[in-house]
Amino acid sequence: MSEAFPDLSGRTILQVIPDLDAGGAERTVIEVAEALGVAGARAFVASRGGRMARDLEAAGGTLIEMNVATKNPIGMRGNAARLSALIREHAVDVIHARSRAPAWSALFAARKTAIPFVTTYHGAYSARTAPKRFYNRVMARGDRVIANSEWTANHVRSEHNVADGRLITIPRGVDVDAFDPATVTADAIASVRAEWSVLPDAREVILLLAGRLTRWKGQLAAITAFAALDDRIKQMARLVIIGDAQGRDAYVAELHRAIDDGQIQDRVHILRHTEDMPSAYAAADIIIAPSLRPEAFGRTAAEAAAIARPVIGIAHGGALETVVDGVTGRLVPVPQSDHDLKGLTSAMAELLQASPEQRAAMGAAGRAHILERFTKRGLQAATLTVYAELLNARS
Repeated sequence: MSEAFPDLSGRTILQVIPDLDAGGAERTVIEVAEALGVAGARAFVASRGGRMARDLEAAGGTLIEMNVATKNPIGMRGNAARLSALIREHAVDVIHARSRAPAWSALFAARKTAIPFVTTYHGAYSARTAPKRFYNRVMARGDRVIANSEWTANHVRSEHNVADGRLITIPRGVDVDAFDPATVTADAIASVRAEWSVLPDAREVILLLAGRLTRWKGQLAAITAFAALDDRIKQMARLVIIGDAQGRDAYVAELHRAIDDGQIQDRVHILRHTEDMPSAYAAADIIIAPSLRPEAFGRTAAEAAAIARPVIGIAHGGALETVVDGVTGRLVPVPQSDHDLKGLTSAMAELLQASPEQRAAMGAAGRAHILERFTKRGLQAATLTVYAELLNARS
């Protein structure tokens, strides 16, 4: 994948997304806006905004506040009219939708104004009924349909039978400069470990699980698997879980009960999310990404690998692409039940007992893997190339 940006001087690209609060799709919007500025284009984003709106502005993008998230048919029709007017007012050349409800409005606006329509499939959507499948299909109606991983691309092919000429895989990218182990200082690591109650001279191997506290992210599975470790191994290890509960108090209480039942109160800590994720990853020895549902990409595994830490993941979804089993970490079989965690326990035990040199070799291989296939620069260049190809085809 070439990382050179095409010349888009004088062009205007409009991305459409429900909000800019948090998440991988939202971060990608900002990264593409940043690249558009470098390529000489104007970057507009139609969204109701959010806490990442400041990041968009810093990247050189312009926010057009609009409630494009509405699923009300009247509201969607109104958004289509507003987007059409926006396209004409600012001479927009391409409209790029990243979610279903906004995509319907964007599709109608694109057809009305005769400009290219691009979609990005950021994950699999459930489709148990015919109306739901029809609703989802808008994401496969782009002049180009971007999938954020090969796993997602395979889902789009099977669900919508999209021809490969329109379907392109552009993996999520990691900012490898921000997630560079060489930029994380010893003081930053010491500060994070102090927050985790790890003594400076402690000879403990730290497992880290980062992600919002929700069952499918696997926190309960990780605690249960950790509790099943041999006592000798547990005494040399510590499991740190960081993430926001977002109102899931009952689940958090369940996590604490599991810790109490396993009698691992001194070995497991649940802490709030931190903004300084590079230092958090670097402060750990092993990263766990045990999502029980397939992740379309899996940002945690990729970012942790970029920081040169071995990763334990579940063998489904994007983890099959970001984690190379036995080389950059371990992939364990998909659990068939809440009690089927022997694979996760075994992988924990293996990497906890590995030498620091063995873990460092896995980490180095992980960073090399990310640098080769999953960089922010690669994502930016490939996305802008899609825009350029569509525009050149109309010249």
